[in-house]
Amino acid sequence: MSENNENSIDLKNHSTLSVERIMKLIPHRYPMLLIDRLVDIKEGEATGIKNVTINEPFFQGHFPARPVMPGVLLIEAMAQTAGVLVMHQLGEEADGKVVYFMSVEEARFRRPVVPGDSLRIHVIKERNRARVWKFSAKVMVEQKLVAEGTFSAMIVDIKE
Repeated sequence: MSENNENSIDLKNHSTLSVERIMKLIPHRYPMLLIDRLVDIKEGEATGIKNVTINEPFFQGHFPARPVMPGVLLIEAMAQTAGVLVMHQLGEEADGKVVYFMSVEEARFRRPVVPGDSLRIHVIKERNRARVWKFSAKVMVEQKLVAEGTFSAMIVDIKE
C-alpha cells in the first residue's frame, strides 16, 4: 500500500502512535475515543496513554460533586488500546476490518480515576486463534494500579 494513501495503516515500524494514527486504525471518535496515544509498542504489547481532564463529558453526571471516571470506561480504554495494537500489528491485513469486544473477565478496580490523572494502559496479548484475540491489561496512575482485567475481541470484516 502506498504511503500517500490516506487510509494506509502500514505503521509497523512506529514505537509511538499519535491520536491521528489511532483514528486511522479504529473507528472511535470523541467522546468515545479514550486513548490519546500508544507508546512502547512491541510484538504483542503496548501502552496506551489517556490524559483525564475535567472536560470529559461523563464527569457532568459521574459525579458532579466528586468526579470519578466510570469503571466501564476504564475497560473500554483497555479494549481500545488492545484494538489499536491488533490493527497496528496486522498492518495491511487490517484493511476493511474492525475489532469488536467479546468478553470481559476478572475486571478489578483498585482506586478511583479523577480529573488530572494520566492513565498508562498496558495491554499484553495472551493469545490469538484465527480472528479471536485475548488480552490482559493493567491501568496505572503514577505507578499505582487503578484497574486490571482480561478480555477478548474479534477481528471482523466491516461488511459482515
